[in-house]
Amino acid sequence: MSDQPLSRAARNAKPKSNKPANRKIKKKHSRGFKIFRASAFTVLGLGVIAVIAGVSLFFYWASESPKITNQALVGTSQTTMLDTKGDVIWSSGSQKREIAQQAEYPKLLKQAVVAIEDRRFYKHGGVDIRRIVGAAFANITGSSLGLQGGSTLTQQLVKQTVFSSSTSDQTFKRKAQEAWLAMKVEKEYSKAQILTLYMNKVYLGSGVYGMKTAAQFYYGKEMKDLTLPQAALIAGLPQSPTGYDPYENPKGAKYRRDQVLQAMVEYGAVSASDAKKAQETPIDDGLLTEHPDQETSAEVQKVADSYITSTLAEIKAKKYDVNKDGLVIKTNLDLDVQQKAYDVVNAGSVNEYGIPYPNDQVQAAVTITDPQTGNVIAQIGSRKTDTLMGANFATSTNRSGGSTVKPLVDYAPAIENMNWPTYRALDDSASFKYAGTSIYVGDAGMSNLQPYSKATGQSYVTMRNALTRSLNVPALHTLEGQSTLPSGGTDEFVGYTNSEAFLKKLGITAKLEGSSAIGIPISTEQEAAAFSAFANGGMYYAPSYINSITTQDGQVHNLENAGTRAMKTSTAFMMNSMLQSVLTATGTFSLGFSSYVNSNYVQGAKSGTVAYADNSGYSASAASDLWFTGFTKGAAISVWTGYKDAYKTATPLDGLTGTTAHLPNEIYATLMQYVMSTGNRDGSNWKQPATVNKVTKYGKTEYEVANAKFTDPFANRISGAYTYSIPSSSSSSVMSSSSSEEPSSSSEAPAPAPSSSSSTAPSSSSSSTTP
Repeated sequence: MSDQPLSRAARNAKPKSNKPANRKIKKKHSRGFKIFRASAFTVLGLGVIAVIAGVSLFFYWASESPKITNQALVGTSQTTMLDTKGDVIWSSGSQKREIAQQAEYPKLLKQAVVAIEDRRFYKHGGVDIRRIVGAAFANITGSSLGLQGGSTLTQQLVKQTVFSSSTSDQTFKRKAQEAWLAMKVEKEYSKAQILTLYMNKVYLGSGVYGMKTAAQFYYGKEMKDLTLPQAALIAGLPQSPTGYDPYENPKGAKYRRDQVLQAMVEYGAVSASDAKKAQETPIDDGLLTEHPDQETSAEVQKVADSYITSTLAEIKAKKYDVNKDGLVIKTNLDLDVQQKAYDVVNAGSVNEYGIPYPNDQVQAAVTITDPQTGNVIAQIGSRKTDTLMGANFATSTNRSGGSTVKPLVDYAPAIENMNWPTYRALDDSASFKYAGTSIYVGDAGMSNLQPYSKATGQSYVTMRNALTRSLNVPALHTLEGQSTLPSGGTDEFVGYTNSEAFLKKLGITAKLEGSSAIGIPISTEQEAAAFSAFANGGMYYAPSYINSITTQDGQVHNLENAGTRAMKTSTAFMMNSMLQSVLTATGTFSLGFSSYVNSNYVQGAKSGTVAYADNSGYSASAASDLWFTGFTKGAAISVWTGYKDAYKTATPLDGLTGTTAHLPNEIYATLMQYVMSTGNRDGSNWKQPATVNKVTKYGKTEYEVANAKFTDPFANRISGAYTYSIPSSSSSSVMSSSSSEEPSSSSEAPAPAPSSSSSTAPSSSSSSTTP
C-alpha cells in the first residue's frame, strides 16, 4: 500500500454504499403494502355492502310479513277438511282442545318445556343468536341433547300460528319473517303469556292439541296432578309426536322422556337423583288405553273415510303437515253422492237396491270422478268395516282389472298408432298361444288348453265386436301379433312399447308382458280417470281430491287440475262409440248389459272378470275379481268387487259366481242413476269430431279416422250375426237385477294361485293378489 498522504479530494470522498438497493427494496415493500391495503379495504367494503344489503333485505322481507293477531295466537293449529258445500268432514284434532289459563300450568311442566325446547327462553328477545350458533355446532358434533334447532319457543309459536311446515315455507324469506314476528310478539306479550300460548297451541300426537288436553288424553288427569315422568313425556312430544307416541313407539317415547329429564337436571329444575328415579318409571305408567271421545268422532268420519285417506295422501305429497300447519282444505267431495255410495256398498244381502251381496266378507271399491275436471266426487275403499284409515281398495293397484283394461292396453293404442277403424277385422282363431308356452288362449266357454272349434263358426270379428263381446284372442293379437296374413307374414300389432307409452299418458305405469292384453294391475281410481279421457275428447286429468288450501296466513292456494292431451280426438270418440256398444249390444253373443241403459243419459262401459287358475280348487265359474267401469259426460264410475284375499276364501265363500257375478254392474248402475239425477250433470250424446268419418260397414254404422291410411287384410272374412243399437235411440229401462247372459262369458285370463307354475297363464295376469 502507498504511504503517500491522501489528496484533499480523496479525503472528502464518501465511501460506496448499498443505499440505492435498499431504496428499491423499500419501494417493493411499499407497493405490496398498498396492494394489501387496497384488497383489505375492498373486502371490508364488500362486507359492509353485504351487511347493508342483508339488513335491507331482512327489513324488506319483514315489511311483507303476514299479520299476526291475538286471535290467531290463541287459535288452534288444527287442520279442517271441508266438502264442496263447506261442511267439515274431518279435523286433525280428534280431541276437543281445552284452553288453559297461565295459572293452570304447573311450574314443573313449564320447566320441562323450557329445559328441552328453549333453555335461554327468559334471556332472549324472540331470536337467540347464541342458540342458533349452538344448534349449528350441536348438529355437527351430535351433542344436542334432543334440543330443537335454532328456533326459539317464540319462533315456534309464530310458525304454528301463521306459517306451515311445507317446503314452500322453508325459505330464507320465511325465516326472516318468522324472526321479525317473534321479536314483535316479544314486545307485545310477556314471557309467561308466550309460554302459555305455545303450550295451548302445540300438537302432541293422537289428534291432541294443547298440553291441558294432552294431560287428560294420555293420563286422564289435570296438569297439576302429573308426575315428573308424565310431565316429561308430554313436554317431549312436540318435536316428533308420531316418533315419540307412547302407544305406537314406547321405546322412542321413553328415549325422548329421558332426554327431557336430563335436560331438566342441566337446567336446574330437578335433581339428578329425582331424574334417575323418573327414568326408571315404566313408560306406560298411568297411560290410558281407552278414549271414548275419539271413538265417537271416528263414527262421524266413517262414511268419508277412504276419501279422507286419499285427500291426506295428496296433502302429504304437497309437503304439508296437517297436524301442525292449521290448514283449511276444501275438497271436491260431494257428500250426498258419498253417502249414497256408502249406503249402496254397505247394504246387506237383502237390500232395497236389489244388489246380490252373498255375505259381509265380500269387499267392494268405488271411485267416482268428473270427466271434465278430474275431480274425485266420491270414493269408497272397502265394505263392512269399522276400521278407519284402513285398507283403501279404491286406490290399490294389486288386483288385475281383467277385461276392463282392453280398451286401454289394446284397442285405443291401435287406433292411436295404426288408425284402425271400429270395423277393422281381427283374428279370433284358436292358434294364439301365450308367448314361450304351449298354452292356447280361449274365449268365453271355450277350452284354452288346445285348439277348439268356435261355437259361432267365426274366426274373424270386427274390433267393435271383439271389444263388445270381450273376446280374449283378438285383444292378444292386437297387442302382441301372431296373426298370419293371407299373403304370408304377420299382421301389424300395437306392441308393448306403444301400449306402455299410451298408458303412461293416462297416468298408468305398467310393464307389459304375457297376458297383459287381458289384464294388468290397476285401481278404480286409475280406471275412472283413464276412462274419463274417452268421455272428454282425449284429455287426461289426474284424480284430484283438493279444490283449495288456505294456510294460517290467510292465503288461499287454488289447485287447478291442468289436463294433458292423452290421445287424439278421433281415438277418444271411436273408443267412446265402441264402449257404448258394450251396453247397447243385443244378440246371442252379447254380454247382456242392455238392461242397464237409461234413456236419460248416454253412457259407455266395460266389464271385467278375473277367473281363478285351473289348479286353484275353485269352481270353474267362480271369479276372484269382478269389475265394471263406465262413463257419461258428467261422471265416470269404476267399481271393483272381490275378497280381501282371493285365495284364502273359506267354504262356503268359494269365489264370486252365479248371481253374485253381477255385483259390480249393479253397483255401477245404481250409482250412475243417482249421480246423473243430482247436480245437473250432463248426460247428452257426444258430437262426432271432424277428425272422424262415419261409414256404413257390414250393414252397420261404424267410424274411421278421417284422411288416414290403415290396413284391413281380413276384411273379406267377417261373417256371423251380431247387432247393436245407437244409444240415443234406446228407451230401455234401467237397472234390471238380472242379465241375459252371465258376465263370466267374458273371457278374462285365469288368475294363478299363489303357488302357480308355468302350467297356468303367465304371471302378468296374476295381478289378482291381495290388495
